[in-house]
Amino acid sequence: MNALIPVTLLTGFLGAGKTTLLNRLLAAHPDLRFAIVENEFGAAGIDGSLIAAQAENIVELANGCICCSVRGELTSALVGLLARRQAGTLAFDRLIIETTGLADPGPVMQGFFWEPELRDHFQLDAVITLVDVCHAGRQLDSEAVAAAQVAYADWLVLTKTDLADAGNLPERLRAINARAPQLDVRVLDARWPALLATGGFSLDERGLPPASQNLWKPSGSVAGGLSKKPQRSWDDSIGSLLLEAENQVDLDAVSGFVDRLIEAHGHDLLRYKGILAVAGEPRRLIFQGVHRIAGFDYGRIWENGENRNSRIVLIGRDLPEAELQEAFKACLA
Repeated sequence: MNALIPVTLLTGFLGAGKTTLLNRLLAAHPDLRFAIVENEFGAAGIDGSLIAAQAENIVELANGCICCSVRGELTSALVGLLARRQAGTLAFDRLIIETTGLADPGPVMQGFFWEPELRDHFQLDAVITLVDVCHAGRQLDSEAVAAAQVAYADWLVLTKTDLADAGNLPERLRAINARAPQLDVRVLDARWPALLATGGFSLDERGLPPASQNLWKPSGSVAGGLSKKPQRSWDDSIGSLLLEAENQVDLDAVSGFVDRLIEAHGHDLLRYKGILAVAGEPRRLIFQGVHRIAGFDYGRIWENGENRNSRIVLIGRDLPEAELQEAFKACLA
């Protein structure tokens, strides 16, 4: 079976600098062959003409954003790229999708899991979200999609940092998505190898916090779920939550817990990932998902003397922290 083509999803609100960043990536890797899918919201494409010439192929999608009205067009475009690649008329090793600034990345990400034409040939590697430090505060206050773009990210890249101080923005972003590292765009060029080999959607331990990192809680909430501040911003409802158990879990119990979690909160679960120590099983059980689509697999064997901690990271809207903590504790073997 041929290796899956890695996919990077580049997102961020309008004006965050996605096309500029894409050109920096292409300039830094003249030896790599990229195919680019460039999404425009409007009848006439503009950004495609601004992308560096070394991009192997540029496909522009217009008259809608790929998160909704033209998602079928995205699939058709990628199937067309694959056909040309297999016929030998086009050569590329990686795919980059640059979304419009108005796109919710979630449906795009799900497409790579549930559509066979994509699932069998492509592997999502990372979601990179650009955050404009000059305008992000106002955008998070007023635009739901801006907060969603932050929540789905594997990496958060702060742009326009030469024009303004980030202030408390990093803390605000961390409250939404505590698992995504934050990078200043001015030092990004040295980090490209890591960004292009993220493995954010691989069933392994990448993207999970260290054991006993107790910094995770939904934005705008405290123990017991009481509100700290008025619900004035879209990001107030989105937050990171860590469920952790120091003992092994019962497989049937934790399977039921995950099923009920997805059934009750699937729409509001933006991303989630977990590593579980299952009683009687020498290997780690790893799972992850986007909304209601989840994947499971066994990872490496627990080492002798290693603490068998079970950890689940949830990023979602208005998740009932106390209820989920208690339900997870009930899964202990």
